[in-house]
Amino acid sequence: MEKVCWKDQYSVGIEKIDHQHQHLFEIVNNLIDQSISAGDTGLASETLKEMVNYAREHFATEETLMLQYDYPEYNLHKNQHEYFINTTAELAVSFMDNQKTTGGEITEFLILWLTNHILKTDMKLKPFFKSKISPVAQYSI
Repeated sequence: MEKVCWKDQYSVGIEKIDHQHQHLFEIVNNLIDQSISAGDTGLASETLKEMVNYAREHFATEETLMLQYDYPEYNLHKNQHEYFINTTAELAVSFMDNQKTTGGEITEFLILWLTNHILKTDMKLKPFFKSKISPVAQYSI
């Protein structure tokens, strides 16, 4: 499976969020490197746990900013975050439970969800935050 590479088109203009997105890509790429379909369920489990924990931290950052600036699509955005956490956890359990789900299926879900979410849902944040937060303040978030 091909690794996912960060592209400038993924940038939402908030440095902290962009760095967090890049780290999520790194975790996905670690899964690809591990070839989790090869059967190392312990290593895969730890990496998937890292994904869920880091995603929670990242989503909290986004959600805090959305609430702070009264983002109008907050509930929809938060629901997508919850879907990601729940689905990733379910896939991980399925993988660990006699490998009913393959590592490739998990990695494919993570790549598709993250890139789609960033390019469609998170991109709505870019003009919103740009209009609400000064450029200097964006770097201190």
